[in-house]
Amino acid sequence: MSTFEDRENAFENKFAHDAEMQFKAEARRNKLLGLWAAELMGKTGDEASAYATEVVKSDFEEAGDEDVYRKVSGDLGETASEDEVRAKMAELLTVAKAQLMDEA
Repeated sequence: MSTFEDRENAFENKFAHDAEMQFKAEARRNKLLGLWAAELMGKTGDEASAYATEVVKSDFEEAGDEDVYRKVSGDLGETASEDEVRAKMAELLTVAKAQLMDEA
C-alpha cells in the first residue's frame, strides 16, 4: 500500500471515529437533557428515566437538534423558556463530551 493510501485510510478512520463520538455525545446530551426536564416536571426514578429515553428517541425524527428541542420545550411549556432550554442543551453537550472522554 502506498503512503497516499495509508494516509487516506487514516483520514477515513478518523472521520468515522469523530462521527461516532459526535453521535454518542448527542445521545448522551439528550439523555441528560431529558433527566433535567424530568426533574423540572417533578418526575423521579423510573418515570424520569423513561422520559429521558423518550427524549433520546425524539432525536431520530429529523436531522439536527430541533426535534429534541421541540419535544422538551413542548413538554416543559411555561416551566422553561426557549433560551433556557437551548442554553441547557449547549451546556449538556459539553458535559456529555467530557464524560465520554473520561470513559475512553
